Amino acid sequence: MLVKWSGQSVNMDTNPLFTIALGLVPPWEVQRTEFDPDRRVLKLRVDFATGSRFGCPECGKSHCPVHDTVEKEWRHLDFFQHQAFISARVPRINCNACGVRLVNVPWARPGSNFTLLMEALILELVRQMPVHGVARLTGISDGALWRVINHYVDEAVAKIDCSHLVQVGVDETSARKGHDYISCFFDMDARRLVFATEGRENEVIAAFARFVGAHGGDSSTVREVSCDMSPAFIKGVRENLPNAEVTFDKFHVTKVLGDALEKVRRSEWRKDKTVKGGRWALLKNPENLTANQREQLKDITNRNASLAEAYQLKETFRDFYRQPNLKSATGFLKGWIAVAQQSKVKPMIKAAKTLRNRSKGILRWFTSHLTNAVMEGLNSLLQAAKRKARGYRLHKTFITMAYLIAGKLNLGISR
Repeated sequence: MLVKWSGQSVNMDTNPLFTIALGLVPPWEVQRTEFDPDRRVLKLRVDFATGSRFGCPECGKSHCPVHDTVEKEWRHLDFFQHQAFISARVPRINCNACGVRLVNVPWARPGSNFTLLMEALILELVRQMPVHGVARLTGISDGALWRVINHYVDEAVAKIDCSHLVQVGVDETSARKGHDYISCFFDMDARRLVFATEGRENEVIAAFARFVGAHGGDSSTVREVSCDMSPAFIKGVRENLPNAEVTFDKFHVTKVLGDALEKVRRSEWRKDKTVKGGRWALLKNPENLTANQREQLKDITNRNASLAEAYQLKETFRDFYRQPNLKSATGFLKGWIAVAQQSKVKPMIKAAKTLRNRSKGILRWFTSHLTNAVMEGLNSLLQAAKRKARGYRLHKTFITMAYLIAGKLNLGISR
């Protein structure tokens, strides 16, 4: 190694050590190293012996002679606090079958300016922090980082196997402020994201069905779908997943009643200002209330008959998912709907109508036991990543990060 230190050069034979550290095998070896502490740079010069022969990168024919060489350089993992680079003259071989071809080096993928180990580090870092933060940490531009990320994610998504896909969860997550969403499809057995696309209309189900067909699966083998009560999702499943039964997610079912109760509270607030500030006392489960919220809830329900009735209906429905079997749950739901429809509180009457119209998918839970709880947890990770990055300008970027975070992708980096 040639070390520049205070204007003097010191020679140390560390080439064999770096050859072993890089995992190089003949004919490749480190022939020269240069370490400049002032510039905080380590350069490793890799070369091959004269007369070496290489395999053809296309047909695999071995022992092809070298035609000429091309100079290349790759960014490697930092050497302590110093940036490290590998440079080499990469041979172009003369293959009888394929002609002149550039060989593949063992430490980097074709076309990349980074070693495989550096790319592996990049992918791990961007799972944990915003790309812009990784750029500052590594001294690599955002664009160069995204080229690495997109290459591996696109390649891994293309290899997703949908042949065993039976139970699917569908959920939407906000891509940007306003009504701007991407729809995510999860393999509920493997608990991973298999497909994501922009939008949340019924067309996204058709796009998912096409994706399944293109990745070794068949949309007709999907038997269960968990989703919210969006008419678009219901229509999409009916038209594109012909053998699938729909289970409406528990959270979205109970949200219908929570939203109805909130409408009642807002309406009553216009008449009675004493109910102001009682939102969480009314919406939270009783076991999660603070002492002050319990007193507030008691005061509100004693003062306001409409809110008391709406709250009682909301709380009574919680027993629905505690029913021991489908038969008991069917009777409970019918009875609850009948009571709610006799109510004098219009938002609860409307909520009861919604549950009646969606009763088949609501009751399906007692057969499938599917919920979107796993998806909600993964969506929280996606939203956290979006907040850290202060948003993503492109849907493609957000979808790529969704795959990277929730897709359990096999990124195929071997070194």
